[in-house]
Amino acid sequence: MFEYIKGSVTNLTPAGIVIEAGDIGYLIHISLTTYSQLHGSEKAKLFLHQVIREDAHILYGFYEQTERELFRMLISVNGIGANTAIMMLSSHKPEELQHAILTENVGLLKSIKGIGIKTAQRVIIDLKDKIGKIPAGDLLFRPVESPVRSEAISALEMLGFNKKAVEKLIDQVMAEQPSITVENLIKLALKSF
Repeated sequence: MFEYIKGSVTNLTPAGIVIEAGDIGYLIHISLTTYSQLHGSEKAKLFLHQVIREDAHILYGFYEQTERELFRMLISVNGIGANTAIMMLSSHKPEELQHAILTENVGLLKSIKGIGIKTAQRVIIDLKDKIGKIPAGDLLFRPVESPVRSEAISALEMLGFNKKAVEKLIDQVMAEQPSITVENLIKLALKSF
């Protein structure tokens, strides 16, 4: 199994890259997240995941190890292959996907091409515990405590709502509407309870 590849970029598209290493050009499939980090680079180092099939040996490359780890978690879910996992990582940043899984945001996962409601639910069921068991220092996504989030949670707690239920709802709303105001966040939350 290959760990990483380092070399000159000879061709780069949103879906793939050719890296020349040791006078051999390697075609590597990438996500849009990796593409955006590599755009304009003459040299690159990618962490690899190799898929060996009867008819092909395929390389998938990732700019960061955390993206590769999330890719490996995604392909462990029944019904999600490597191409679907790359599509998921191209549609949303790794930390957004992880947050959607932790907050059980089926809507965000379902919005990805090729992911239906059953597959989105299966991803959440299969991966929520795995992602939840990652030690806090190793999490791909660490929620940043925003003043809007903390004010809304405090206000709803003072009204007598359960803190865990409030946090879950607030996180779902903020994932879908990151620039929401405190007032609108509280109004939406009150309508949902």
